Amino acid sequence: MRDKIQFGRRTAARDGEVVVLLIGMRVNHLWALHRWLPVFLAMPAMLRELVKDRSAGLLHHVLLTGSPRTYYVVQYWESKEKLLDYARATGRKHHPWWVRVNHYARDSKGHVGIWHETYVVPAGHHESIYGDMPPFGLGRAYGTVPLGAGVGARDRLKV
Repeated sequence: MRDKIQFGRRTAARDGEVVVLLIGMRVNHLWALHRWLPVFLAMPAMLRELVKDRSAGLLHHVLLTGSPRTYYVVQYWESKEKLLDYARATGRKHHPWWVRVNHYARDSKGHVGIWHETYVVPAGHHESIYGDMPPFGLGRAYGTVPLGAGVGARDRLKV
């Protein structure tokens, strides 16, 4: 079971490049439900598709809220190529939803904001530590390994 606590200090089992996509929305006017709800519903449809077809490259995702108005997803991808391929694929949900979301965002007159940030982190430039918890984030995406005695952030970051 993935939610089982892994006792002790652990780190993500990933030595290579890491691809992280943060994508979200902000409800600027709560009363304009008809403007922001379609944007809000777009992401779950794409996530269902990606979870169903693991060959697309999504390794793991975490749904989060920054406030009652801000919602976002942290996504961990197998590679930047797979992320870009999914974004461009006309036969996948992303393309038609992206067209629709852009339409709603443009026509919303400021009722909803959308954003994304993509990070391609080279090997040796990311580190993680998990203490007495289930796999999370990078550790859930790539699995975890025990952290060696005396191994610190400098060692994991290779600086």
